[in-house]
Amino acid sequence: MNIRQTITKSILLAALVFAGNWTVDTANAKVLFSVKGPFGTCNGSFTGLEASIHFDPNDLAGSTVQASIDAKTVTSGVGLRNHDLRSKEEWLNTDKFPRISFKSKKIEKSAAGYKAIGDLMLKGVTKPVEIAFTFTPNGNTGLFKGQFSIKREDFNVGKPGGSVGDMITLHLEVPVKK
Repeated sequence: MNIRQTITKSILLAALVFAGNWTVDTANAKVLFSVKGPFGTCNGSFTGLEASIHFDPNDLAGSTVQASIDAKTVTSGVGLRNHDLRSKEEWLNTDKFPRISFKSKKIEKSAAGYKAIGDLMLKGVTKPVEIAFTFTPNGNTGLFKGQFSIKREDFNVGKPGGSVGDMITLHLEVPVKK
């Protein structure tokens, strides 16, 4: 086999490995959040991520992400706070607003990796967000890691002002497979 054939096959193999649809390993996906509170930073998480990911670093224009999570899975490590987050109107009110979702409009290359630009819907409010992320492929598997922050009052989460911080930071770690 000559060098040209070797290079061509390598490029085709790389394209097949990166391109296409990725299935989320829901059991191992991490959706974490943090917000400053009156007694320090409150950390928590959600489980049960559902997502449709079509990602190809060589075709970002054709790449999309659509994801949602069951808001009732929120946990902060404190039972009473979990109850309030789920049931109170000022927080997530998960009976009325059961899902938190994101849908990308476009994906772009960035200095540190990529960014998904799209709409986040939380408590019936839809706002544009940018999620900075990286993707580490490993054969037929891969790992997306991302982070973004939202202003809680933009989504009617909590009371204006008060002792809870203005910004909620979300950290994502999403293992995927073909």
